[in-house]
Amino acid sequence: MDAKGWVKRAIERLGWAGEREIVRYLDEAGEELSRKELKEALSALLAEGAIEQKGELYRIKPKSGARAAFDRLFGDAPDEG
Repeated sequence: MDAKGWVKRAIERLGWAGEREIVRYLDEAGEELSRKELKEALSALLAEGAIEQKGELYRIKPKSGARAAFDRLFGDAPDEG
């Protein structure tokens, strides 16, 4: 997994999280990122619209209404066949 993937996973698990909490999560997971790599990954995820920022905290960007409705209907359906 690349740096963006690790950072996104950390934010998914932590909810609202600052850089310090993200680094702590990654350290506990055995993944080491430099501050530069972390900032680059956060910037890329923000640019992609995958996460949002409020002050110094980050979280996964909530899904839009139509996408959320689709996921509620079909997202957790077991595969048939």
